Amino acid sequence: MAAIVYQTNKKTGVIYAYKSISFWDKEKKQSRAKRKCIGKVDPVTKKIVPTRKRISDTSKEKRVRWQVPITGISRNFYGATYLFDKIVETIGVADDLKKCFPKQYKQLLSIAYYLILEDKNPLSRFPRWSAIHKHPYGKIIPSQRSSELFSSITEEAREHFFLLQGKRRAEKEYWVYDTTSISSYSRCLNQVQYGFNKDNDPLEQINLAMLFGQTSELPFYYRKIAGHIPDVKTIKKLLADIRFMGFDRIKLVMDRGFYSADNINALYKNHLKFLIAARASLKIVKAGLDLQRDRLRSWKHYSPAYDLYAYAVPIKWEYSQARPYKEDTFKSTRRMYLHLYYSAERALEHEKALNKLLHKLQIELESEKRNTDHEKLYAAYFEVIRTPVRGIRVMAKEKAIAEAKKNYGYFALLSNDIKDPIEALEIYRNKDLIEKAFGNLKERLNLRRLSVSSEQSLDGKLFVEFLALIVLSYIKKRMQNTGLFKTTTMQELLDELDIIEGFEQPGHKSYAGEMTKRQMELYEKLGVKPPPSLQ
Repeated sequence: MAAIVYQTNKKTGVIYAYKSISFWDKEKKQSRAKRKCIGKVDPVTKKIVPTRKRISDTSKEKRVRWQVPITGISRNFYGATYLFDKIVETIGVADDLKKCFPKQYKQLLSIAYYLILEDKNPLSRFPRWSAIHKHPYGKIIPSQRSSELFSSITEEAREHFFLLQGKRRAEKEYWVYDTTSISSYSRCLNQVQYGFNKDNDPLEQINLAMLFGQTSELPFYYRKIAGHIPDVKTIKKLLADIRFMGFDRIKLVMDRGFYSADNINALYKNHLKFLIAARASLKIVKAGLDLQRDRLRSWKHYSPAYDLYAYAVPIKWEYSQARPYKEDTFKSTRRMYLHLYYSAERALEHEKALNKLLHKLQIELESEKRNTDHEKLYAAYFEVIRTPVRGIRVMAKEKAIAEAKKNYGYFALLSNDIKDPIEALEIYRNKDLIEKAFGNLKERLNLRRLSVSSEQSLDGKLFVEFLALIVLSYIKKRMQNTGLFKTTTMQELLDELDIIEGFEQPGHKSYAGEMTKRQMELYEKLGVKPPPSLQ
């Protein structure tokens, strides 16, 4: 016998109607009833409104992949951050970060990704970016939280990361070492000082020293230095850090700003190989150049690939080492190679520059509009004679001018490892990768001027900027190796990948939206397999 039974849901107040069918249960020997919901009662009309027909279990299994609540689906920009994920996995940054920063590594990566994609934008814009992008942390990091994150990065964890990354670099490659200056508005940072600013910025600054693997073209070490410390004073601390990290058989490439007798002796003492630029005016270079000038500029030493003359000669370095425990100084000689070069184009450029300067100085003297900053130059290149009849006569010192031009076009490199002058030149010229890296830090990663308020925040921000620089350096190398720079810029590449959407559904793997042939080719040239899609 069938009947309609009504029951009220206590939580919602909705009244549901059930069809109740009575039957006799033979086993329990009593009357039972089966109920089936047929609808809910409309509160106004009091009529039963039928509920939707239920899907059978079989149909549900077939359609479960697509029949998920709409609130469980996410859709974000995915293409560029997917690329970054694959890069940090490939070069071991993800694993090393996880070991050193087990609680913060996802946040660190997310901020690094933001810095790459949203160049020159402040971190206060991170929440907006986070809302429309898929990234490792997957949540918003407010500005206050990012400051706390930066302050939580310890010196020990950071040094451990450098160690792990350094071990991933081939020990046979040369390591390029250089510094740059970063201006700061902050007055509460201890190391912010006035010094030689490489960007000609009048603000106080800190200096940033960095090591790059020349073959990998990836950075793996940096250190901040007080703004008033010159480059030449930073080598001994670098050598101490290298020893602390347990590296040996290191090969360093440095520009002439790091040259000093003490530094060369320290490199020999630590049994390190080096290649360093040296001024032509140095005694050791000048002596070699005077002996080899004619031989250098013979045709057999001309390199058509570089349009210059190159010649190497073995020399002896007068090594000395203070020994406090013996209260004496140990002296001996060490083997070294002096690489000499002459470029006619470079000589012409320098001579033109000198001629312009001399012309300007002569006009200032003849017009009696002397510049106090030029007094030494006046004395070096001109003689001024005053007579009652002719007035001022300005006479050029031809011998001094000829002596100045004598070494134009010549330059030198010193090494205790490389014998071939062209090999030395190639290795040294590749040093510009670190200059471009500093450019990325200051321009793309918005580190030209610091505005942090504490040492801890500065240390943390520099570390995240460093992570972003690793990723950018990897992309740059792949773009160069595959010729992508001939057709596109890095910004255009990232923009093209960034518009690829990613979709996520509960219980299913994420997948990418539609991709063009061009986008898939970009992934392949960057050494990354395109993300899975429904195509």
